[in-house]
Amino acid sequence: QIKLIAFDVDGVLTDGGIIYDNAHQEYKKFHVRDGQIMAVLKQLGFRLCAITGRESEVVKYRMEELKVDYHYHGVQDKLGVLDVVRKKNKLHYHEVAYIGDDLPDIKPISLSGLGVTPADAPLYVKAQADLVTAAKGGEGVLREVADLILASQNLLEKLLYEKYYLNENIQ
Repeated sequence: QIKLIAFDVDGVLTDGGIIYDNAHQEYKKFHVRDGQIMAVLKQLGFRLCAITGRESEVVKYRMEELKVDYHYHGVQDKLGVLDVVRKKNKLHYHEVAYIGDDLPDIKPISLSGLGVTPADAPLYVKAQADLVTAAKGGEGVLREVADLILASQNLLEKLLYEKYYLNENIQ
């Protein structure tokens, strides 16, 4: 029943590391498979929402590049922002998946229909999640979750066979 996938950025789409050079330029590494599945999710009608606690031009650029429906930066109250987006889309919590990895993500994780955290999240965050991914932050966490959601809604096989021409005989 998931229709909205919301996620933190640092520690979910990235490994949580922040690199600065001597000119104070910020660098982050994103996993390309997360970006690839975002385009597919949007084509299938899912809404995407990034809610991050940091202000980062790099993250803003990446979210705009991927055409993420909603992206909020410098957020302290992630649940409040998630509520605004959820209500704007006339959704209930059971229709929301939230992926986060740290303290500000605990409430959205625990209230969402599917609360998810990466493999390398702290134990107290994992304890609130419905699912702990096999992937660590920055290693395709969103892709793993998206594939599970698509499979649960019987969309993954259809997508693979119809759009990507996967041979049914391949195991």
